[in-house]
This record gives sequence, C-alpha cells and structure tokens, in this order.
Amino acid sequence: MKLTVRPSVLRGEIAVSGSKSHTIRGIVTALAGTGTSVLRAPLGSADTLATLDAAMLLGARVTRCADSWEITGTGGRFTDPGRVIDMKNSGTGLRLLSGMCALQDFTISFDGDSSLRTRKMATLLDSFAKLGAHIDAPTGKCPFSLRGPVTGGTVTADGSSSQFLSALLLSLPLAQRESVVTLEFLNEQPYVGITTSWMDALGLEYRHSEDLLRWEIPGRQKIAPFDRTIPADFSTASFPLVAGMISGRGVAIKNLDFSDPQGDKAVFGFAEQLGARLERGKVLTVLPGARLAGCDLDLNATPDALPILAVAGAFASGTTRLLNVPQARIKETDRISVMAQELPKLGIAAEELPDGLVVHGGRVRGGRVSSHGDHRIAMAFAVAGLAAEGPVEIDDAACAGVSYPRFFDDFSALGADFTLE
Repeated sequence: MKLTVRPSVLRGEIAVSGSKSHTIRGIVTALAGTGTSVLRAPLGSADTLATLDAAMLLGARVTRCADSWEITGTGGRFTDPGRVIDMKNSGTGLRLLSGMCALQDFTISFDGDSSLRTRKMATLLDSFAKLGAHIDAPTGKCPFSLRGPVTGGTVTADGSSSQFLSALLLSLPLAQRESVVTLEFLNEQPYVGITTSWMDALGLEYRHSEDLLRWEIPGRQKIAPFDRTIPADFSTASFPLVAGMISGRGVAIKNLDFSDPQGDKAVFGFAEQLGARLERGKVLTVLPGARLAGCDLDLNATPDALPILAVAGAFASGTTRLLNVPQARIKETDRISVMAQELPKLGIAAEELPDGLVVHGGRVRGGRVSSHGDHRIAMAFAVAGLAAEGPVEIDDAACAGVSYPRFFDDFSALGADFTLE
C-alpha cells in the first residue's frame, strides 16, 4: 500500500494507544501464569496479536472484550502447538516467548516473516543451550526449534539488545534452580526497567548489581494471576510529538504517564533540546512557533526513536547527530542505513556512523521513499510529508499497523492530508 502525504496543518487532541512493550510482557506472563489474568487497554496491533495467537497455540485461553483481554494461563506447562509458531514481524514476542518455551520438555519451533528472519537470535539461543536446552538453529535466526527444559545455572548474556536479558529475566524464575546472569554491557536499559516493573508487580524475586550487569534469580517461582492496565506507548507518542513540532498549530497528546519506566519518554526532552515548545499539564500540548536547531542526542536508551528524530533533524537548522545507538542496526531493518539511504530522496543529506546517524537540516522536498517494511520508518516519513515542500509518497506504508494500527485515522482526524492506495 502506498501512502501519499501532502503538506498539512495539524491541530487538536490525540489519545495515545497502549504500549506494545507492556502488552507483550503482559501476554507472555499471563500465558505462563496460574489462573485468569486481565490486560486492560491492551494494544491490538499486528505484533501483539501475533504474540496473543502464539500464546493460544501454547495453551492459553483468551477472551477478548471491548477494552480488555482475559487470559487463562497454563501454570507454566504449555501445550504442544503441533506446528511451527508464526510470529510474523514480532521480534519482542519471539524473544520473550522463546524464553518461556525453553522451559518446556518438548520441541517448539518458531518462524516469522522475511523481516523477522533477519533478526539476531543466536546469542540468546546460545544462552538457553548453556542452561540446558537443545537448540536447532542453522542460521542463528528464524526458523529455529528449541527443546528444554532449561533448569537454571550460570550464563553470560548478550547485552546488544535488552530483549535478550528480558527473555531470561521473565523465564528463569520458573526454572528448577537459581540462575545467575552476567553481562559485559547492556544497551536499552529502560526496556529492562519495563521487564522488572512486571516482575515487581507479579512478586517475582530477583537481585541485581547497581550497573545491571549481574542478576541473581531464584528458581521454582510461580506467576500469580493479575489485573493490570497497559500504559500509553511513548514510542507511539513520538510521532504526534514531532508532527506537532513541524506542522502543528497546537497538538495535545493525551494518556501519557511520565512515571512509567518506558525509555522513550526521554524523546520529549530531546524535542525540547531541538527547540520544541511543550506545555505539560493533564495533557501534553505541543505549541506552535518552535524554531528547531540541530544538536547531539544520545539514543542508547531510546533506539526506536531514531527514525522520527532523524525527521525532526531534517527540519532543524544545522546538524543533528543521533549517537551511541548501534542496536538501531538490528531492529526490523538497519534503521541507520535505511534513514541515510532515504532522507536524500527528500533533499536532506545524511551520513552513517558506525553507531549513529548525522542529519544535515535543510529544505525537505517532496519525493518518493520506501519504508523497507519497517513500521517506524513508514510513520517517520509520513510525518515528514506533513511539512515538506511537496507531496511525499511512502511505499509499503501499511506496515505502520505493526505498532500503531490507528495511525492513519488518528492523524487524519488531526488534519493530515493522507491518501492511501
């Protein structure tokens, strides 16, 4: 599906949907838990629904209500799905579920779409193997199979993605004996904070060093049923934020809870560093009249924000450098490379760094770009089109539904001139 975006003026309120990260953690823990858990205001996106479908294949019973999901768990003893589990595009779902599946004493196989088949899994699967699982992964990526049970023990985890550690933290409390997990470094630390917020709410015990590089996790724990409301997604909120900065006449963003551990709430501070004018109250309002100027931003804790902040940098005077974010190369696409490739098609010079991106602000022209099948790339260029000098066409824009299924409707309601064909 191609999206054509014409210059637009946005104004009004937008209610941010639930967090993908929280929703997937809720599904995975409910699946492994006892009794019936309730997720309120969950995000119903392609990624979360793929994870929910997988949970049902593994034995969860699910009732979907208007604004909640009731999930009856398995008590940690999954059902053999009898077929390969298709995780579609959900890297988070794949990694967190694989940890729980490594506890089972039968073979479970995973696969996904062409993008998921590029996502790194080898080091996580190696961690499971060292803890007692048998792994069959010829490419170190999807498709692969694993058979447990992981029994616990000592292992060194790969810190290049926080999801590797989160997969271990959520599953090892259910192992038969205590585990010790060490890391040499850890990217995306706030996402581990989301995981530990779930562990705290569920009463799961753990201990960690101050630098988060050593974890002690007692075994033989259980996940009790829970009832939790999913917070709004700060990664999603970054799109109306930047849209309000470059083409808004007063855009109010509702439902934001800045006490939540999501790392992408830092994007609002980055926006102010770039020159955004924000009014913080019961809702956050992006005020018009900002004069954006380039600056250096450390995105190690907020890698998902790289595409939309690159667009903000395109409209800022001077140079914006997005730094210390090598893990942006191992997302749905190599987002550093893709943004460096696509921004010049709109007249904006960009340079790759090994761990970041340099954007030289200037006149953003109309033109045609590709999303490369990456939801955050598609939405970032849709936002760019709102303030470009001419229409911007984005190929394969439907992938926005991976994390933000109401993106087109919500932005159209604010005044975005979108044409889908």
